[in-house]
Amino acid sequence: MATPLRKQSFNGYKNTFDYNKTVQSDRYAHSKYKTNVRPAVLKHKKNIKRKINPFAFLVQILFCAVFVMYVAPVYMNQITRPIFMRTPKYPEVRTDMYALYRPTSLYLHNSHFLGMNMLSGTETKKPQMQALYETYHLVALENELKYLASKFPTLKPSVYVWDYESGKHADLNSGKVYATASIIKVPVLIQLFKAIEMGMIKLDDKIAMTNYYKSEGSGSLQFKGSKAVYTVDELARVMITESDNSATNMLLDATGGMNAMNQSLRKWGMKETRINDWLPDLQGTNVTTAKEMATLLYNIDNPSFLSLASREKMVDYMSHVHNNRLIQAGLPQDAIFIHKTGDIGKMLGDAGIVYTPNGKKYIVVMLVNRPYNAPQGKDFIVAASSLIYNYMVYTNL
Repeated sequence: MATPLRKQSFNGYKNTFDYNKTVQSDRYAHSKYKTNVRPAVLKHKKNIKRKINPFAFLVQILFCAVFVMYVAPVYMNQITRPIFMRTPKYPEVRTDMYALYRPTSLYLHNSHFLGMNMLSGTETKKPQMQALYETYHLVALENELKYLASKFPTLKPSVYVWDYESGKHADLNSGKVYATASIIKVPVLIQLFKAIEMGMIKLDDKIAMTNYYKSEGSGSLQFKGSKAVYTVDELARVMITESDNSATNMLLDATGGMNAMNQSLRKWGMKETRINDWLPDLQGTNVTTAKEMATLLYNIDNPSFLSLASREKMVDYMSHVHNNRLIQAGLPQDAIFIHKTGDIGKMLGDAGIVYTPNGKKYIVVMLVNRPYNAPQGKDFIVAASSLIYNYMVYTNL
């Protein structure tokens, strides 16, 4: 039933009355608390005049006067002026602006050009050396090497094995950086024959021994007279066969020194291998990795990197190394091994190429961190060498 018109009007009037009542109530509430609302515009504070302490002001004036009269002239005459201009009083002061601009170049550099030390990057797009072609991991051999290493808990070994025929390889911490000891003489030998091929030096050139080159450690040249003269061929031979440190320093200097050596390593593609000190480097600052040392050995056979004549001489040197107590001690007598050893007490290592009687050929590099002169280092290398040889020869890879 429809609602009467009069009733509808009454209800509408009632709703309107209720709405107005609510609005008035809200307005009343707002006006009630209006006095507590912070004004939008802050009043300006009056400027407060601070009192000056005359004693503090006097001290400041005296300090400025002393600085201008005594400190500033000394600083100008002894520091600023000698840096930017020569003076008769300080003629010996020389400023290397390049060293000021790049202070790390004094101790962090791997190349030298026009009297400036520079840090050059490793050539990875077109390295001069060819990288090892790796196929599959020799998982069984790796597990055996790990088990062997577990028997020598005081040692931290790094091992890399690579087969020429298949490209299969075994890897045990081969990417970790280790001290090289005398194994650094392998890249020094490569650098020498690269210089010979470029006509910078000859095998029959002669170099005089001086006290500057004499170095302690391995080798007999340190006990020779300071006026002795040696050919490059003689120095290269004793550097490898006797691991002579004095001969190494003489050849390293003759081929451009450490900066030239490091620059060549970068061009060859070596990221971690570098030489930071002259031999004997008992602190172990000359470093490499097992895999990079294997790459250096592999490229001795690379005809696009070294000539056949250079390879023959290097193999001749490396096949007559006197120290046969490491990897070679784990090989049979009919196996041929060209290599270079290294020992600085805390690190013992050996790196070379094995030629087996049945025609197999593989690279093996072992670097072992050990307690100083601990015999366990030698024991591990000999045992690992025998294990690797038996696996490579008697297992169908």
